[in-house]
Amino acid sequence: MLITFKNLNRFLVLSFAAIILAACTTTPQDTASTSSSSSSASKVEVVDGVYVGTDTVEMLAVDVPDRVFFAYDSYSLTSAAQATLAKQAKWLKANGSVTIAIEGHADERGTREYNLALGDRRANAAKDYLMTQGISASRITTISFGKERPVNSASNNKAWAQNRRSVTVRTN
Repeated sequence: MLITFKNLNRFLVLSFAAIILAACTTTPQDTASTSSSSSSASKVEVVDGVYVGTDTVEMLAVDVPDRVFFAYDSYSLTSAAQATLAKQAKWLKANGSVTIAIEGHADERGTREYNLALGDRRANAAKDYLMTQGISASRITTISFGKERPVNSASNNKAWAQNRRSVTVRTN
């Protein structure tokens, strides 16, 4: 068989592609450890209508969660929400030049107007708590997005519980 430049070129390209693909694959052991660690890291639970879990929480700073969750049709702070806001207040005291915005959110149920008002009450409940912890109102703004920015677009209890939240965002 005669090897031409064209055939040699094809062989080299295919060999290179095979090497790249082989380098990108994972072994079954890697896949198993990844799936078990991700399932244990994202424990998801809804307790008394309030989301309790880690898969949507981000961090304002190291070990300072950025959001708190609310029960259906409520803007009352749970003890878990108060604990999160206390961590935020401690961090804000240590970082006196930081200003924040607190975003209020609601799930998809209810009218746009109702959910905007509920999101506003949720953001202000978080702001009021931070103020009781010694954070100046001049460092905090609030905004309501109502149901316009869900983190989970599904229509079920888990999604609704994740969407009923306030999120603290650093503005400077």
